Amino acid sequence: MEKADSTNVVVDIPATIQVKDFAERSGVKVSDVVAELMKNGVMATINDAIDFDTASIIASDLGIELKPETEEAVSGKKNSHQTDGESLVERPPVVAVMGHVDHGKTTLLDAIRKSEVAKSEAGGITQHVKAYQIIHSGRKITFLDTPGHEAFSILREHGTRLTDIALIVVAADEGVKPQTEEVISFAVKSGVRSVVAITKIDKPNANIERVKQQLSEKGLMPEEWGGDTVMVEVSAQNNTNLDKLLDVILLITDVDELKARADGLAEGTVVEAHVSTGQGPLATLLVEAGTLKKGDYLIAGSIYAKVRTMEESNGEQITEATSATPVLVAGWRGLPVLGEQFVAVESEKQAKAQSLAYAQKQKYAQNAEVKKISSEDKLTAAIASAKKIQLPLLLKADVHGSLQAVISSLETLGNEEIEVRIVDSGVGAVNESDVAMAGSTGASIIGFNVSMSGPIKQLAARSKVQTRFYKVIYELLDDIKAEMEDKLGSVTVEELQAELEVKGIFRTSKNMLICGGLVKSGKLSKNLLVREENAEQPFGSVKKLQREQQAVEEVKEGNLCGVEIVTEQKSTVQEGDKLIFVKISEKAKTL
Repeated sequence: MEKADSTNVVVDIPATIQVKDFAERSGVKVSDVVAELMKNGVMATINDAIDFDTASIIASDLGIELKPETEEAVSGKKNSHQTDGESLVERPPVVAVMGHVDHGKTTLLDAIRKSEVAKSEAGGITQHVKAYQIIHSGRKITFLDTPGHEAFSILREHGTRLTDIALIVVAADEGVKPQTEEVISFAVKSGVRSVVAITKIDKPNANIERVKQQLSEKGLMPEEWGGDTVMVEVSAQNNTNLDKLLDVILLITDVDELKARADGLAEGTVVEAHVSTGQGPLATLLVEAGTLKKGDYLIAGSIYAKVRTMEESNGEQITEATSATPVLVAGWRGLPVLGEQFVAVESEKQAKAQSLAYAQKQKYAQNAEVKKISSEDKLTAAIASAKKIQLPLLLKADVHGSLQAVISSLETLGNEEIEVRIVDSGVGAVNESDVAMAGSTGASIIGFNVSMSGPIKQLAARSKVQTRFYKVIYELLDDIKAEMEDKLGSVTVEELQAELEVKGIFRTSKNMLICGGLVKSGKLSKNLLVREENAEQPFGSVKKLQREQQAVEEVKEGNLCGVEIVTEQKSTVQEGDKLIFVKISEKAKTL
């Protein structure tokens, strides 16, 4: 076996790498690398991926010193914080508006922006992250309006990671709710400043002091109580204290001295992405450093773009965007992923190269992850899944973030008996290929905030493909849960009603047992099934009850009674035995 030309050859490799690429970078024959891997118990072919730790095991024997390749070297991304102080300029704050469903987040922002956004929202909730920018006292403030429904927790957490200030909205008439607690946790974990807007103070049942008490118990102590959390009491309906709230945000901005690099190529984060008929893939970007210009080449993960158009949150076309500015960008060659970092690069050639490198890296990582799972684990998982009832679904949504939220929520609905199987998913309107896929897999098409043209509807009907469309996330989840429960069927449930200690046997025959006893617990009534204490199956049912020489309908705990039981065979019950009386019914299974 040939080693590298000299010892201590230094090779930079990423976290995962294909065997052939490792050989090329190391200057070692592929066959030698494969042989060395086999010697160490790793069965890998030329196209398989190995991780850094596996490569390290064989590196010393091959005379190679490994160094982990930096993330920046792979993606071409820069760190906007690693710039000279002279190049930094003041920037607007980025504020995530967060809180529980229907606590007035979007209505508050609507009042600030003086628009009608809230009225257009399905079910009264924000369905995905929306980015806006307003001007107050001559200064810009950027807002991210995040969803409140529990299914969108991934988007809310993502919102705090992008922001300088978390504006936590709590309704004065309802107080702190589960999603409020979740938001507080996100804010604390992200290390961002929190400002509380106590909304709906004009409501008759508003209780501001209760809200402050609840927040203090969650670690957000009001300033007036000796804490460091600013709480502003507002009414979007009456425009009460809105200016005060914005002044507080700008004051925090001044204290924190928010700055960013203004010169050079732009970088930032993908806030949202969707497909538009006529425009193709669109992405809302939040510029975090540099200046984004029309005509720039961008790379976000494995997707790249040439900026064809840029649109501000008010719908106006612009040619450049600076730090903390949200813009809608057209010109993508695919749909970038929510939360993916983007960078501007010098040329299309560079964008394509980095896009390919990222895609290969992701493929290597996936292959390496698959390799870690043993054949036994795969077989166990396959057997477990095969035993489950499956509900096949094909999902389409308006934006990538909503699609992620719907998928993650559906995957939590199952149990050991049933599971959702996502046969395919995507962003945009339902099309012909979707119907074909659903037809071949027996899946229903579930659309969220998307449409289906007339010809496609006719095709779906001819193909007997069921289609359902939703605008509100919880309605979608409730319907799918109900469908899963229908598939589960029912279960036989035995409910204990009474226990009787037998004091005497009066008559016994092939079809009858008459005995007397004491009701030890519960309430004994006619038509109940009866079994012996240690038996699994009932041997008869109660036909008559008698107490103090009188026929009765029921006998309560602590009373003596006579019981006539209809049986299918001669009973073996004796004096001193305990009889169990039960009601057996069929109940629908639930998740």
